Amino acid sequence: MPSRKITILHSNDMHGDFLSETCGSSGELIGGLALLSGYINRVRMEEENVLYVIAGDMLQGSIIDSEYKGISTMEIMNYLAPDVVALGNHEFDYGLPHLLFLEKMANFDIVNANLYIEKYNKRIMQPYVILDVAGYNILLTGIITEKVMDSIVSTDNLISTFITLKDAADEVGRITNAYQDDRINLTVLLTHIGLESDLELAGLLDPAWGVDMIIGGHSHSILGQPEKVNNILITQAGEGTKQIGRFDIVVEESTNSIVEWQWQLVPISSKSAEADQDLLDFIHFYKSEVEMKYNAIVTKLAFRHTHPEREVETALGNLFADGLAEMSETDIMLLGSGSIRQKELGPLVTLRDYVSCFPFKDSLNRFTVSGSKLWQMFNHFMRLENRNGEGECYQVNSAVKAVYSDAENKLISLAIDGDPVDLHNTYRVCLTGYHLNGSKSYLGLSAEELRENGSPSLVSTSMVDVLEEWLMNNQNEGRKVEGRLVYLA
Repeated sequence: MPSRKITILHSNDMHGDFLSETCGSSGELIGGLALLSGYINRVRMEEENVLYVIAGDMLQGSIIDSEYKGISTMEIMNYLAPDVVALGNHEFDYGLPHLLFLEKMANFDIVNANLYIEKYNKRIMQPYVILDVAGYNILLTGIITEKVMDSIVSTDNLISTFITLKDAADEVGRITNAYQDDRINLTVLLTHIGLESDLELAGLLDPAWGVDMIIGGHSHSILGQPEKVNNILITQAGEGTKQIGRFDIVVEESTNSIVEWQWQLVPISSKSAEADQDLLDFIHFYKSEVEMKYNAIVTKLAFRHTHPEREVETALGNLFADGLAEMSETDIMLLGSGSIRQKELGPLVTLRDYVSCFPFKDSLNRFTVSGSKLWQMFNHFMRLENRNGEGECYQVNSAVKAVYSDAENKLISLAIDGDPVDLHNTYRVCLTGYHLNGSKSYLGLSAEELRENGSPSLVSTSMVDVLEEWLMNNQNEGRKVEGRLVYLA
């Protein structure tokens, strides 16, 4: 029976990870777009039918990206030349109008099926693309994480997205029902909703829709081998550019199905690929432009601070939360763990280090809540099912001591400045605009409930500026993990 071998390379959550890092005493280089491009170029030369796709979050996470608001990233991605890219939540970090500008810059297709202009029932982005690969038609479509609805989209009542998994599944059905016929040999769904949600989504898809693969992102998951649900292969490739996913599949024409497949997570290093020198020179152009500006020293910490994972209390999270709490004159600072983009910082901190680590220029908002609502907030975000790589977790200031029992599935104690929280008292809480807008999902309280004791006060339009000032005026600061957030197994 006629069949075709197709190689699909895939990345996700690259976050402006442009430059290689030196590993160990051997001096081996790992990651970086120049080495990644070298590997992709090699595969494109070795194999006849190659696709390279990205499952969201090209933007944010590097000083080069933030300085040029993604324009540098899009130019570099044009050089990398992916075939199809799906939207991730960080593609919206510079605002929807700017995203539409960046989309016009792209020499590749950007797909999303479930982001709409509500009033006119029109999709904002191209919902799908059909690529001809050696005479075989491959349909690719994309689904966005619901976090977009919680942040950027929620501030504009003209925009909506079908955000539940059931709604997302129905949108996939609309696309495939309209365009999936015997001309389509392979259907690939690019998602940015996290691995657990991918598994659930696959179970909701009607087999008659013909989805063969889900290539995802957002949860930064590293897999030994793809999962398989409802006969759909599901995978993603961690984060950054230190690895790339590779599918080698055989598609049979008569059944329009995958009859053979192999998958591997390929390490990207100077041992596995030769750097693309032209791309390296292009990236270094941007690097040299920003280095003079960002070489200034912000502060000297007492020691190197780490932020190894977002689901638990970290030393760097404690440092940042304390600084913001002091500057905002608040009882409780709830700092989203995901806003800290590097795993370590210091002891010497340059402006480049700081902005790369803490890039989001979001507002700080202080409001007053009752003790009962404060208890409800901690009980919501500390729950076990939220600590799965996809939930929104927080770092807190030193005044806070919260203990959560995973066995009992509830918060068992909460104290502020050593005193148990009085359910009838009121407390000042500081949140970023992002988390205020998404408070129902992130904290279990609607914006209206948060405002019951008055509208929030705008502390600052830029938490980045506030924290930078604190760091500049507080040299040799040091924080360790000290049991601010305790989880009992």
